[in-house]
Amino acid sequence: MVSTEPDTRVLSQSNVIAKKPLVKSLAESETSTLKKYQNFFVGSSSLLALLKFEFLTVFLGPLPGALGLLLRKQLFPSLCKKVGKGVVWGRNISLRHPGKITLGDRVAIDDHCLVDAKGGEPEGITIGNDVLIARSSIIQAKNGPITIGAHCSIGSQCQLSSVGGITLGTSVMMAGQCYVGGGRYHTADRAIPMAEQGLYSNGPVVIGNDVWIGSGVIVQDGVRVGNGCVIGSGAVVTEDIPDFAIVIPNRKLLFLPRGESLT
Repeated sequence: MVSTEPDTRVLSQSNVIAKKPLVKSLAESETSTLKKYQNFFVGSSSLLALLKFEFLTVFLGPLPGALGLLLRKQLFPSLCKKVGKGVVWGRNISLRHPGKITLGDRVAIDDHCLVDAKGGEPEGITIGNDVLIARSSIIQAKNGPITIGAHCSIGSQCQLSSVGGITLGTSVMMAGQCYVGGGRYHTADRAIPMAEQGLYSNGPVVIGNDVWIGSGVIVQDGVRVGNGCVIGSGAVVTEDIPDFAIVIPNRKLLFLPRGESLT
């Protein structure tokens, strides 16, 4: 997600992101289709790594039932940097650059999730012990690492999109359809399309320990959420939140009678 709000802060050089448009990268004629696939998905130029990635994701990834669950539990860890004990892999999980993914003990990743460590150099994605990533969620290190502490729960259809880095502490509860991270485009030059003016980030997102985030919350780049906070459903968090604060979106409901003129 990209913020549409103007930002008047002076950008340090470290916040500016050197990003080549994906369409241009895929259209490069000097790179073979196979190499593009390896660079984008596998994260390795090794033919052996490619064959293992293809076999496991194509044949075991969608395999239903107890057999699929058992085979993924036994064989998927070989794709990753490090995987702890008792990890549960759902069906149709998409892995990108799995060699940069570290999972602790008893992590559960539900069906149809994307875990993409492609842009998370050098740390990649690190998920602690006893973490649940619910169905159809996206954990994507576009330009910066992602760290999820122990005992966290990420609800269904959430997206963690790291442009400047994302860190979740321990025991974070995140309800469904939340969005964390993102970046911003420069907009000052009207003669140049915004997509070509460059991308930047206001810095990493840091969420403390024991935080409860309601459904549909958006936490933008550069925000720090303190320990013990509660964030109400639908909030758009654009500034730091101190420890043990409760954030309630200020939305006034308008009630109008049916069948009467509004003028």
